[in-house]
Amino acid sequence: MSQHLPSLNAIRVFEAAARHLSLVRAAEELHVTHGAVSRQIRQLEENLGIALFERRNRAIFLTRAGTQLQATCTDIMRQLEAGIRQVRQATIALPLVVSCEPTIAMRWLIPRLGKFRLHYPDLEIHLFAAGGPVNLQQGHIDLALRRNDFAWDRSYHSVVVARELIAPVCAPTLLQNGELIFEQQRLLHTASRPDAWQRWQHVSQKTLKAASRASYEHFYLSLQAACAGLGVAMASAYMVEDEIGSGQLLAPYPFVPDGSDYVLLSAVPFAQDQRRQAFLAWLQQEMLVSSQKINAQDQ
Repeated sequence: MSQHLPSLNAIRVFEAAARHLSLVRAAEELHVTHGAVSRQIRQLEENLGIALFERRNRAIFLTRAGTQLQATCTDIMRQLEAGIRQVRQATIALPLVVSCEPTIAMRWLIPRLGKFRLHYPDLEIHLFAAGGPVNLQQGHIDLALRRNDFAWDRSYHSVVVARELIAPVCAPTLLQNGELIFEQQRLLHTASRPDAWQRWQHVSQKTLKAASRASYEHFYLSLQAACAGLGVAMASAYMVEDEIGSGQLLAPYPFVPDGSDYVLLSAVPFAQDQRRQAFLAWLQQEMLVSSQKINAQDQ
């Protein structure tokens, strides 16, 4: 059947021109040139073998055939818009499955999901805690929030949502006269970020000597140990924002970028899915607010 139909683009151009009775206004609406509109309509008339417009004194008027075709096109456009609206609403109703690194999920994202629900009450988030490489092609996961410390599939769409900021943190009880004497402290290391202390020393141009060290399997365990006063941990600003704000942890040095970023990964373009667009926009805004709060605390 489609073989006997004229170009759908020509139909779209005709509908706009017929609605406005102006080639110029149709061109403005469709963001094309006046000449492109004229060519499409001329080709449509040649395809149908009948005139759709009468041209008189630089104005255009619909012929009887043009009036009939306009009514059909208007009805089709309305049905198409309704169908697209239904598809979009059905898509929005689906939960958004997000994979997130465990520490930032527990210490930053989950405490803020209540704010997301206030903005998007109809969009449900299903959260999975996982780090490192992720397979988005299977369709079980919609988005992955990761730090860009590994290589991912080149077909994935990625957006940087925030740069990583790091600094040593400790419980207030470890300070002596308001100062942190590293030579008397235990440095807390983590297997999931084995080079964290080296990175900070490099970007801050500081050399540290500590009394001892302790190792933990996961980043969040080292942060919990710091909260318990067991030593000094290297922390991501986003993961200790609340503890710094409450005074449970202190950062004796300003948070600095370590050269890595947090990225949101998707197997399909974000623009094709309103759910992905909504979560991305909210995430970028929330991480911006956090970074501004962190900078204010450093000052």
